Amino acid sequence: MKIFENIKIKNLELKNRVVMPPMCMYTAEEDGLVTPWHITHYTTRAVGGVGLIMVEATAVEPSGRISANDLGIWSDEHIEGLKKIVYSVHENGGKIGIQLAHAGRKSESLKDQIYAPSPIRFNEDYRIPKKMELDDIERVKNNFKEATKRAQKAGFDLIEIHGAHGYLINEFMSPLTNQRQDEYGGSLHNRSRFLKEVLEEVTKEWPKEKPITLRVSSLEYSKKGNTTENIAEIINMVKDRGIDIVNVSSGGVIYTKINTYPGYQLEAARIIKEKTKLPVMAGGLVTDWRLAEEIINNKRGDMVYMGRKLLRNPYYVLNSSSELDVDLSWPEQYERARI
Repeated sequence: MKIFENIKIKNLELKNRVVMPPMCMYTAEEDGLVTPWHITHYTTRAVGGVGLIMVEATAVEPSGRISANDLGIWSDEHIEGLKKIVYSVHENGGKIGIQLAHAGRKSESLKDQIYAPSPIRFNEDYRIPKKMELDDIERVKNNFKEATKRAQKAGFDLIEIHGAHGYLINEFMSPLTNQRQDEYGGSLHNRSRFLKEVLEEVTKEWPKEKPITLRVSSLEYSKKGNTTENIAEIINMVKDRGIDIVNVSSGGVIYTKINTYPGYQLEAARIIKEKTKLPVMAGGLVTDWRLAEEIINNKRGDMVYMGRKLLRNPYYVLNSSSELDVDLSWPEQYERARI
């Protein structure tokens, strides 16, 4: 099966194409430091045979946390804990990336001032954010650069820039959340500027041989929002600044109900793959190997992320090997349990 074939992008070689996407654990204290839970959580998926494991949204500054219990990477004090996660995953045969994030107007960390391109709150349960001035933009860009430096010191194989789900970078990209009249607002080109400049700072610190992935919301579920084609166009405007892979998700920009079903984001992934010519991580309620295999076979994605499935069953890859008649390598400690 192609889903279990290896894939190499730059110096990152994955033993299979199964990805655990970044999923917040809301388990850190307000200092943003790694806890024993995080180490166990990520290591377990490595033991279970997942090809690429992504650490949850990790804030580049305190005001960029989605919640007060998010992981942080805004201080050198965070490096040691993150390094322990990386070491443990590597020791158990996995590869690991980290998602560098800023929540923008969707931060629920009540102790911090929240920021956004424009002073528009997400909904009535959220605060009105402060409009970012040019010095705020420079500060956040620099914080992404410093976070990248720390991610490299921690030993991650890949970094992901979080440009999805209505968080700060996505807020700059979307006409629904960006009403600026300066060089960061208005046209599609201007709305891509912040992302481009973040990537320029990130690539100053990230080794050229290691890949960078960008997560995007390919659909905003509003007639006035970006289309999948708009997102592909933005990616094409900035991809030469260091994007090697696109992680295709959707939603989160505005408060609205989304009709989800298995594979609901796959057509968007196909379009982005076709228009950008970049490798794509595809997913969206993928819980079945037949669908995962179809995605790879029909070139709708190069890797498949499975979120909730891997929360429910961290050993899903290993446990499926006998059912699918695939010869996968098991940890020698578990060989006696092979079916």
